[in-house]
Amino acid sequence: MGVYEHLEEYAGLPVATFNEDTGADEEEDDGRGAGADPVTGEEFPPAAEAAWFVGTSFDEEPFGDVFARFLQTIDTAEVTALIIGYWGASYDDGAADPVALLTEAAASFPKLRALFVGDITGEEAEISWIEHSDITPLFAGFPGLERLDVRGAQGLVLDPVKSDRLKVLRFESGGLPARIVRAVGASELPNLERLDLWLGEENYGGDTAVADLAPFLGGDRLPALRHLGLEDSEIQDEIAAAVAGAPVVARLESLSLAMGVLTDQGAEALLSGQPLTHLRKLDLHHHFLSDAMVERVRAALPGVEVDLDDQEKPDGDWHYIAVSE
Repeated sequence: MGVYEHLEEYAGLPVATFNEDTGADEEEDDGRGAGADPVTGEEFPPAAEAAWFVGTSFDEEPFGDVFARFLQTIDTAEVTALIIGYWGASYDDGAADPVALLTEAAASFPKLRALFVGDITGEEAEISWIEHSDITPLFAGFPGLERLDVRGAQGLVLDPVKSDRLKVLRFESGGLPARIVRAVGASELPNLERLDLWLGEENYGGDTAVADLAPFLGGDRLPALRHLGLEDSEIQDEIAAAVAGAPVVARLESLSLAMGVLTDQGAEALLSGQPLTHLRKLDLHHHFLSDAMVERVRAALPGVEVDLDDQEKPDGDWHYIAVSE
C-alpha cells in the first residue's frame, strides 16, 4: 500500500469515489445508490459492491458537507467498506473531525466491516501532518468492524479497546507514539489475525521502544495472530533481535520487518534465533543489508518467500526509514 496514490481496492472491493465534485449538482435520488457521477459520467455501483471513498480537497467543499451528501445519496445501509480521505487540517476553513461524523452516523452503517481513516496522499498532506483525534469511539460505534486502517498519527489518541470481531489492524505512520502501541498491546482482540505498525522515527513522534512491543511478541495477548508487521523503524535491528526469540513467531504465517533501518546486525540476529522456515513470507524490503548478507538470508530460507527488494545504501553514517515526514 503506497502513500502517494489513492487506493483502488480495499477489503476485496473496488473503490468508488465520492468527493467534493460528486453529485453536487444532482437532485437527490430516491433510489439511493442509483444515478451517475456528474464528473465521470459513470453509473454508481450498487452500494454493497464497492469500497466507498469519501473525501474533499484543500480549500474545496468542507468535508462535513461532502459526507452529508454521501449519506443522502448512497444507500449506506448496504455499505460494508468505507474509506475516509482528506478532511482538512487545523488551518482549513471547515475542517472536520471524521471520527465524530462517523460515530454520529453509525446507525446509517449497520453492515460496515472495514474502515480506512486517512487515505490521504503526500500531495494532499504528508503522512506526519495528518491530524487525528481520539479514534477509540469507533470501536463502540461500529462493533462489527473486522478491519481498521489508520494513516497518520499527529494528535492520535487511542485507549485500550475490546473487540471480538476485529481481524485486521493497521497503523501507517512516520512516527507512531508509544502510547498508541501500548494501547493496542493492552487491548482485548482475541480474533485479530493481522497487525501492522509503522513505527516511524522519533523526529515525528515515533518513540516506541522494544519493551513496548512485549505484548505482541509474547503471543498471549493475540492468540489468533498470523501476520505481524513491525515496520518503518529506526530501531529495526533491535526489533529484529527481539523477534528472533519471540514466542509469537512460531505461529505466524508471515512476518514483516520492512521499510526500516535493518542492517547486517539485525539480519544476523534473525538468522541466529529461532527457525523461520515455517513462514510463508518474510518481508524485509527497504533494508541496508550487504550483498553477502542478502545471499545468506536467501540461502537460510529456501522455502520462504523473502522480499529483499530496495537494497539501500547509507548516506555516510545516515540510515533512513522508508516513510517519515
